[in-house]
Amino acid sequence: MLRGQIENFIQEDLGYHDISCQMVPDTIAEAVIFAKQDCVIAGVEIAEAIFDYFDIEYTRKVADGEKVQNNDVIFELKADTVSLLRAERLSLNFLGHLSGIATLTRDCVEAVNECSEAVVAATRKTTPGIREFEKLAVIAGGGDPHRFNLSDSIMIKDNHRNIMGLENAILKAKEMASFTQKIEAEVESATDAILAAKMGVDIVMLDNMSPSEIISTVEKLRHEGLRNRVIVEVSGGINTENLAEYAKTGIDVISMGSLIHKAQWADLSMEMKDSFMS
Repeated sequence: MLRGQIENFIQEDLGYHDISCQMVPDTIAEAVIFAKQDCVIAGVEIAEAIFDYFDIEYTRKVADGEKVQNNDVIFELKADTVSLLRAERLSLNFLGHLSGIATLTRDCVEAVNECSEAVVAATRKTTPGIREFEKLAVIAGGGDPHRFNLSDSIMIKDNHRNIMGLENAILKAKEMASFTQKIEAEVESATDAILAAKMGVDIVMLDNMSPSEIISTVEKLRHEGLRNRVIVEVSGGINTENLAEYAKTGIDVISMGSLIHKAQWADLSMEMKDSFMS
């Protein structure tokens, strides 16, 4: 995290006249950040950047991607009491939010791994301003971040098709693309999937199709000799309840916006060390 980002987050949290932190005796204290539930941790480096800003000494007990259990310690901290209180909520907010994403991602990855080799990926349905951190939390959970931004690859979506048609959109994308950029076409029918594959896109996304429709489309791509020429991704309406059913359809990637926008925050807390130990 850049120093400017930290300062913006701190300014938002502290405001202009922070009495609640300044009212405590200015002494050196020790504290711990610990888990109050089983979860997968993410956001450790962000918390460390916040501690560094406030000159808090810390010992990291857990790395991003590691599973912890209830009462496991994530950080041991030592600093003046004012700094500890000022860093508390900001560090916990990042750790809780990102660990929730990592935990849900890990659950989904493990469910898919039981029946498929498909990759579980995120989408761009993220929180403005902290997308990079949410994507890194997906990685910590064992998932794929997909695109970090629009420039990472060229995705032809439904509104591109509505504006210029699928074929014209693919031709224009191939004309404008750098040799380093992949082209992905979002389609809603087997016919369009075959067209996109024949035109040389790198990835075909089957959007809002049922598992049976996906199986049929994959088989038609195979029949046309196109299956091995494209990555087949599925998205839309996929959740923890039906994830395994989609994973068994023979596709390569399952992208889920819910990895981020449906993730429940992990319950983490900070306590003074004496209180935690008692």
